[in-house]
Order: sequence, then C-alpha cells, then structure tokens
Amino acid sequence: MKYRLLLLERMNMKKNFWIKLVLALTGILFVGVGIGFNAKSLFGNDPVALLYDGVRNACSLPVSQLGTISNIVNICLIILLFFIGRHYINIGTVVYILPLGTFVNLGTFLFPKIFVTNTVLSRGIGTFFGCLFIYVGVSIFISVDIGLDPFTGLVMAISDHLPWGFGITKIGFDFILIVIGYLLGGKVGVITFITALLAGPSIQFITKLLKRLLQNIKLL
Repeated sequence: MKYRLLLLERMNMKKNFWIKLVLALTGILFVGVGIGFNAKSLFGNDPVALLYDGVRNACSLPVSQLGTISNIVNICLIILLFFIGRHYINIGTVVYILPLGTFVNLGTFLFPKIFVTNTVLSRGIGTFFGCLFIYVGVSIFISVDIGLDPFTGLVMAISDHLPWGFGITKIGFDFILIVIGYLLGGKVGVITFITALLAGPSIQFITKLLKRLLQNIKLL
C-alpha cells in the first residue's frame, strides 16, 4: 500500500513537472514576443530589451539579430549568477535562454503583421501588449518555480542583500540597464522609463495572483 502511494506521488510529481515546463515555455513565449513588439514599436525598448539593443548596436548587427544577441547576453548573466546567486539557477534558467531568441524574432515578425497601420495609436497599442506580455511572461516563469530567468535571478540575488523587496530592487536594476543600454547605443523612448517604473511592482503583483492560482489547482 505504501509502495503504491509512493508510486502515485512520484507520478504526480512527474506530471506536475511537465505541466510546469509547458507553463514556463509559455511564459518565455510571452516575454520573447513582448520584447519583439517593443523593439518594433519605435517608442523605445523596455530596460532588458534596451540592453539587448545596445549590445546589438555596439556589435554593428542588424535588428534581425536581436534574438541571437539576447541569448548571448543571457548566457553571460547565467555565468555571473553562478558566482553571486547560484541557488537561483535551475533547469528553468537553462530552458529560458534556449527558445528566447527565436521568440524575440517571432515578435518582431508578427508586429507589422498584426499592427499593419504605422500610426501612433497602432504602435501604442502594440507597445501596451508588448509590455503586458513581458510582465505576464516573467510572472508565469517565476510562479512555476523551476528556476528563474537570468535577469530575475540576478535581481533576486541582489535583493537578498538589500533591506527592501524585489519591486524596489527591480526598479533600480532597470535604471542601471537603461544607462548601460543607452551608452551602447540602444533606442531609448518613453516606454523605457514607464516600464522601468512599472515592471517590478507589476511582476510582483501578477506573480502573487498566479502563485495563488497554482496552489489552488495543486501545482505548487
């Protein structure tokens, strides 16, 4: 009887892991498409995408290579995170960087297909959804708890040594990304500063809601 219960428990854990992995990939899809949308909106990049764009510009590469650059930057961040907060690295951290570049390229491809008119209103709506996708995507990834993306892991590792929470640390971290991205030649705009102020608190709020939902359906 005990053996059967143990076997069922292991099967449920395995099933939950695969469900979490699918949810994590969905979160990565949202993040990648959101970054692609913001890059094509011409209203400026969010802080993370600004860093990608700055590195891309410094390397004299076309926008079509933004996905590749995002993977390279994230690999470098994982190496840094290994030294200052390796407990935040898990299978999800590695899973995050594998499809991200492809999803970013998908976002840049879809944007002109969906928002066909090049008006301020159309681009503004595209940017709204770009930011929303990023916030929801990062929140999903955090909530399934199979490892953090490199940027979030780095913010978590830093916030562990500070007297305030993730939200405030995220705002400060984003402004540092803005400075670095701008100095490297990334495109700064109004969306850059809006997302720097809203990303941390928004992700924190959405993550709480998603964790509660996952607990209710017994995935956490």
